[in-house]
Amino acid sequence: MPQLIRFITLALACSFLWACSAPETKSPVETPGRPESAKTQLLEAGAATLQAKPPIEAINAYLDGFHFYNGHPDVQMEAHHYCSILNEDVIQCVIFDGNTKEAKIMGVEYIIDEKLFADLPAKEKAMWHSHGYEVSSGQLIAPGIPAPAEHALMERLAHTYGKTWHTWHTDQDKALPVGVPQLMMGFTADGQADPTMVEQRNRRLRVDAAKTKAQRADIRIPAADPQADGWQHGNVVQINDPTGAHLHRPAKSTPEKANSRSSQ
Repeated sequence: MPQLIRFITLALACSFLWACSAPETKSPVETPGRPESAKTQLLEAGAATLQAKPPIEAINAYLDGFHFYNGHPDVQMEAHHYCSILNEDVIQCVIFDGNTKEAKIMGVEYIIDEKLFADLPAKEKAMWHSHGYEVSSGQLIAPGIPAPAEHALMERLAHTYGKTWHTWHTDQDKALPVGVPQLMMGFTADGQADPTMVEQRNRRLRVDAAKTKAQRADIRIPAADPQADGWQHGNVVQINDPTGAHLHRPAKSTPEKANSRSSQ
């Protein structure tokens, strides 16, 4: 049975026991606006009961990792990915700044297998980041599922590439999604990610970093395509922001806002 299918089977079999086991990470942003009225709450409850939501219901995997703004590797943040597996080679994720009901959507990530990535043009490849190091280092985790299921998922993700755009830069403690989308990247080597940020995440989500890394020692990590992770070779792709909102200043790290560890 393919590794990804095996992961899905294990995850579904354990879903009732593990689905709610990941500790909460609250959004660091308080949005302006009036409280929901009784009428809005009634409409919300009715929609939840009566409307089918196939794309939302297809989300069946939760990944937690770290991103930084392309071209600004010192500006980093935690990212909560809620993903739907389209097939054996393509996954799509909605990225939030927390894992509670009030979490804000930060952006999206598309994940493809190395076989699909190999056929992309060179200029396209520069916008994608490899996942091998994120897997081997233990930075990328799947909270709340049994170790065998997470291991199977990480075996698959080690051979993939991600293309990530953030649309709401909540690491800047902005009240609203202003500015323009920004291309994000993932870490590729030791010493790049802020150790305080990683430690705060691990402590909050009860991750034993050393144990996680040791459990993944048997996962084969392929060499990354040299045209991926373009920032490492000075090939930085980014959208200029005409509003001047992207300051790219590292946010101050606090235990309460560990998931807002970046800036624009």
